[in-house]
Amino acid sequence: MITQEKAVTPTFGNEIISKLESIAGRNNVISDAEGLYAYSFDCAHVPFSKNYPRVVVFPQNTGQVSEILKLANKHRIPVIERGAATNHAGGCSPVKGGIILHFSKMNKILEINNQDLTCKVQPGVVVGELQQEVSKLGLFFPPDPSNLAVSTVGGGVALSSGGPRAFKYGTFKDYVLDLEVVLADGSVIRTGAQTVKNVTGYNLTQLIVGSEGTLAVITEATLRLIPKPETSNVLMAYFNTIEDAVDAVSAIINNHLTPSVVDLIDKKTVQTIEAFYPTGMLCDKEAALLIEVDGDDESVKHQQEKIISLCKEHKAEYIDCAQDETQKNRIWTSRRSAFGACAQLAPNVITEDVVVPRSKITELSKGIIEISKKYNLITMVMGHIGDGNIHPNFALDLRDKKQKDNFEKAKAELFRLAINLGGTLSGEHGIGCQKANFLPAALDKTTLNLMLQIKKVFDPNYILNPEKML
Repeated sequence: MITQEKAVTPTFGNEIISKLESIAGRNNVISDAEGLYAYSFDCAHVPFSKNYPRVVVFPQNTGQVSEILKLANKHRIPVIERGAATNHAGGCSPVKGGIILHFSKMNKILEINNQDLTCKVQPGVVVGELQQEVSKLGLFFPPDPSNLAVSTVGGGVALSSGGPRAFKYGTFKDYVLDLEVVLADGSVIRTGAQTVKNVTGYNLTQLIVGSEGTLAVITEATLRLIPKPETSNVLMAYFNTIEDAVDAVSAIINNHLTPSVVDLIDKKTVQTIEAFYPTGMLCDKEAALLIEVDGDDESVKHQQEKIISLCKEHKAEYIDCAQDETQKNRIWTSRRSAFGACAQLAPNVITEDVVVPRSKITELSKGIIEISKKYNLITMVMGHIGDGNIHPNFALDLRDKKQKDNFEKAKAELFRLAINLGGTLSGEHGIGCQKANFLPAALDKTTLNLMLQIKKVFDPNYILNPEKML
């Protein structure tokens, strides 16, 4: 395994905390044991007994972030950026202790420009709230992670988050025009421009997007917007096999249709959702497709009719097409309830994230089920079949050593399976600290060494989100 060259200092004294209080204000610094406990973990299941932060700071502007990083870099103190902490790969877990920068107080939408179709926001802005605000002006910000009600723009940029609409509209990386970032030494730079086209020098914006806070700290983002679709509708199509569902999706795409969402939900997931939030979904079919189309009224009607016809041609057993806004919301609420429903089955739910070519979805799904049976794990398969991004949910009790060990073995087999099918380790959750050891299986040694060199240029003392990605 290729490792970073320098270790960072995990602890520091009260003098540093006093300096942080002078920078951000005493009311914006947490250093008591009870308060730190709440920030010692994220959605990933990293043992918090080993990774308490030393202090949590709530900066209010870029200048404060710059001063904090100057201090941290001088003393080689780890700095971990944090928003809603909904990351599933341990991306904001303070595995080396240090300073957590919490961006909940940098949460302003600074500008929405209807003429240029852009907006300028701080990293703590909640994605769902941004969507609502631009929608009022007839604009649309498509990335929609499943936790959009709480997840933030900073996290979305750091991971290049996507969600169900990625098949048609892409992910965060397709909407970031410019970033204001603070480097490890406290320098403040802009990485792009306020324009849609820009090939002036290296594309530093896209280097920062998806870098999981390991290269720089994002303090502002200029995002591209598009006109809001006039309308949309959603349907659920049920199939007796996953193969039939995959074939139906291929037929839809081959007929030059581009739904805004094409999601796969397996039988176990449907049954679990219905037990938790009954909405009338069919529980006896092996696979269901949630398909959304958008556009103007005539376009939506045309797309919907063709998709229904193609699903029937490819053995759809039943199709539930929303007839009004209430039905549409019911179907979407069911889909977004999946994680909460899984949480009813066991004390812990771990959501994984792998991507394969769409033609390999059937093999991947069958492989996940076989791996789960082998290790006696409760697993629900779902994901964005349109772009090959599958999210198996594992329900288990991590206090049970046998279950935990079995999950670790299953996870390793899942990653190997995805890579062997021509896929990769993550589509939107990132690598964090949970997948870092698997990178050598996905990337060659030369590529990994090049990434380490880039890391060293941006962060020579390795203080930014250490132990993540590499």
